[in-house]
Amino acid sequence: MGNAHRVVVLALDGVYPFELGIPSRVFGATDGRYKVLTCTVDGLPVRTNSDFSITVEHGPEALRTADTVVIPPFDTSRITRKASPVVAAALESVAPGTRIVSICTGAFVLAAVGLLDGRPATTHWALADIFRDWFPQVVLDPNVLFIDDGDVLTSAGAASGLDVCLHLLRKDHGSEFANRVARFCVVPPWRDGGQAQYIEQPVPETSANGTAAAREWALENLHEPLALADLAEHSRMSLRTFARRFNEEVGMSPGRWLIQQRVARARHLLESTDLAVDEIAGRVGFATGTSLRQHLHAAIGVSPLAYRRTFRGVLSPSR
Repeated sequence: MGNAHRVVVLALDGVYPFELGIPSRVFGATDGRYKVLTCTVDGLPVRTNSDFSITVEHGPEALRTADTVVIPPFDTSRITRKASPVVAAALESVAPGTRIVSICTGAFVLAAVGLLDGRPATTHWALADIFRDWFPQVVLDPNVLFIDDGDVLTSAGAASGLDVCLHLLRKDHGSEFANRVARFCVVPPWRDGGQAQYIEQPVPETSANGTAAAREWALENLHEPLALADLAEHSRMSLRTFARRFNEEVGMSPGRWLIQQRVARARHLLESTDLAVDEIAGRVGFATGTSLRQHLHAAIGVSPLAYRRTFRGVLSPSR
């Protein structure tokens, strides 16, 4: 298998213990494919946002050895427009090309040292206004659970750290592998929608008139040419009401959600079967193989055959 991928977690003062533990919990359940180290900017203990401190075994030198760096969130009272010199120096030691991931307020650190300039990024929805005010050069999207911009990934609050870490497993080793880890950690391998479903004000009260049943029905019938009218009829709503409620509950339009689900199902079939691209397209509800190719390329930037070569190779028993 070769050397394990090194994930170095940088604990800053005021760190949230729950999110600090996410990388170790997720990447630690991968049969040795990843090695997780925790460090601080000076090797000394740091206070958490709870009533205890943590002691780590590594200082900033660990960052130089990282394949992936994760910055967990810290108490909002500690966010600043400019990074402290010691934090900036620690991040400057990260080797070029190293993958860097932030969770929640960790995005403020990346923005403060210029790593997010001109890039799309996200953070906790409750901090979106101050983030935009401080860092207008960052293309902020507070409606998503995480954003993958290649070598820099940002995620929303708290449990979205699970989402982005599982995404990295999926990206590195395919969805079958990520799903196994998710089951072991007793978490969903993929959460539909974005932060909009968790923002207090826009979300309607739970009722029997929501769109969850329509979504479940759609997932069972992805192979069919589903239309917005079909989903609205299943929910016994008008088209306009259904579209509005769906967006409020899921954080995206029904059409975008359907494409996302079809692409996800197609990726699973590309990884786990030898079915032809045209047959997979039919099974997930795309009219043609060409349509599948277009949507897959728009979603992840590769063709079905290239995706299959990558992940069937990664998942091969001989590897």
